[in-house]
Amino acid sequence: MRTVVVALAMLAGAAALAAGQSLRFGVRAHPVEPNPAYDGQFTFVRLRYGPPLAMVSQRVPWSHDYPDGERHFMQIMNEITNLHPKVRESSVMGLDDPDLGRYPVAYMAEPGFMFLTDEEIVGFRNYLLKGGFVIFDDFAEDRGGWAGFERTFQRILPGVRFYDLEPSHPIFHAFFEIDSFDIVPQMYDIGRPIFRGVYEDNDPSKRLMVMMNFNTDISEFWEFSSSGLLPIADTNEAYKLGVNYIIYGMTH
Repeated sequence: MRTVVVALAMLAGAAALAAGQSLRFGVRAHPVEPNPAYDGQFTFVRLRYGPPLAMVSQRVPWSHDYPDGERHFMQIMNEITNLHPKVRESSVMGLDDPDLGRYPVAYMAEPGFMFLTDEEIVGFRNYLLKGGFVIFDDFAEDRGGWAGFERTFQRILPGVRFYDLEPSHPIFHAFFEIDSFDIVPQMYDIGRPIFRGVYEDNDPSKRLMVMMNFNTDISEFWEFSSSGLLPIADTNEAYKLGVNYIIYGMTH
């Protein structure tokens, strides 16, 4: 399976380069594309906080790695699973969007900078309690920090508990077998990555509602998998984590 993922990472890279996408580090603006109409096909949903924007860049934390990260990632999902997601199209949705409940899995980048209105708090709470699964990625102490994130999340789910996850958790075996966190690549964060979760009713025997990648940034590897800037071996592991998260969210 590892060989297959290597080949697919190269395939995603070739497709992105053929499309003429810019793949360099730095600040680059990108228009926020219209959300595709809902038709039941799996769609990558990126959660935003704050008002909708016509253009985004690295200065907009929730938009980091948009749209290349999700496009490359969904191409991998399309090639190695039976999910058949939209590959070129994705959605950017507010937490208070009434249509968010149509999508079982959602993703947010840089949640350490998340500041939510009362309406967004209620919308996010309803989404999680109705069965939504959320992946938080790309935050660390030097990018919003844990304390601020925890304070905000306590508003979403008062009394919530955060659990450090071990490699034995089912989410790390939902598709690929991930037996150690030593394989998780680091982009620019200090120290080891930390994986935390939130369970329904704070009960580890129940559904995992939230997956948090703290002190790491796997979507950076998705975004730049076509650039040659990052090792293919590390990119493969970042894809494996993402695939496992989506499969877990769709089956729980």
